[in-house]
Amino acid sequence: MDNYKKIVEVAVRAIDSKRGSDIDVIKVDDLTVLTDYFVIATASSNTQLKAIADEVEYKLSEAGFEPHHIEGKTSDWICLDYIGVVIHILYKEQRGFYQIERLWNDGESVDVDEFLIKE
Repeated sequence: MDNYKKIVEVAVRAIDSKRGSDIDVIKVDDLTVLTDYFVIATASSNTQLKAIADEVEYKLSEAGFEPHHIEGKTSDWICLDYIGVVIHILYKEQRGFYQIERLWNDGESVDVDEFLIKE
């Protein structure tokens, strides 16, 4: 498994563990030089938004991956940039307004179920 796919896997599991919803993963390596994957998730409150972002950062650090840049720690949209994977965690109103996944609808949708641990 390449590093970017591992980052996606760890991030999706971390988001799911904090009950993030509507997790989308879009592979965009054929469409842009910005990144290879976008991970997009929704939080239902500002507290949950921060908890999800903190968990993603913690779990990825445990796995040996450090962010290149983090934006929005005090807003309704936190972006964690791991170069080949950019993770967007948005409060539900922002997610509906910006519709990031619509901007990248030419990308390849990745099934997140393959990353989730079933109970």
